[in-house]
Amino acid sequence: MAEERLINIHAVIPRSEVNGPGTRLVVFFQGCPRGCPGCFNPDTHAADPHILATPAEVLADNVTEGVEGLTVSGGEPFEQPEGLAELLRTAKEKYGLTTVVYTGYLYEDIAGDGSRAGCLDYIDVLVDGGFVKALAEPTTLARGSINQRIIPITDRYTEEDFVMDGKVEVIINPDGTVTETGFGRPPRHKTRA
Repeated sequence: MAEERLINIHAVIPRSEVNGPGTRLVVFFQGCPRGCPGCFNPDTHAADPHILATPAEVLADNVTEGVEGLTVSGGEPFEQPEGLAELLRTAKEKYGLTTVVYTGYLYEDIAGDGSRAGCLDYIDVLVDGGFVKALAEPTTLARGSINQRIIPITDRYTEEDFVMDGKVEVIINPDGTVTETGFGRPPRHKTRA
């Protein structure tokens, strides 16, 4: 029996409405060598193991009724291309989820990289480009800065689908912890006061 691939993730948010169109499962990958100044999620940069799980476990433990899609962010998801491809493929084929991936890499660089290009086969929308603090997104588009491109790879979504009523979401979890997520906010967990 083949050993299952592990992915190194930072956090999972089972239901979010500010990390792409509709209600989405959000998986934040751990590890990013880019170091964009002003990054709002620096806790995801270290490549040291944080939460190790198989893509199948991540999805089985977190896909719930009413979730339309999977959003993958980071860290940098394309630093783990084999695990990313497996997560995306399983999300689409087993669960029927749409897929959105945020990356600091450009589409052209991913498409030209043999180890990363295969992931594009399972992505509905790629949001590419490194975060630039001076270009922080002043509108309600679901991206961090205006240099980042929203690239539909399939016809499932358009850029208009990435207009969010709000860019920050506060989630009160069943165990009493609070998670804040969105653009300009890292996935932070706090205990209830």
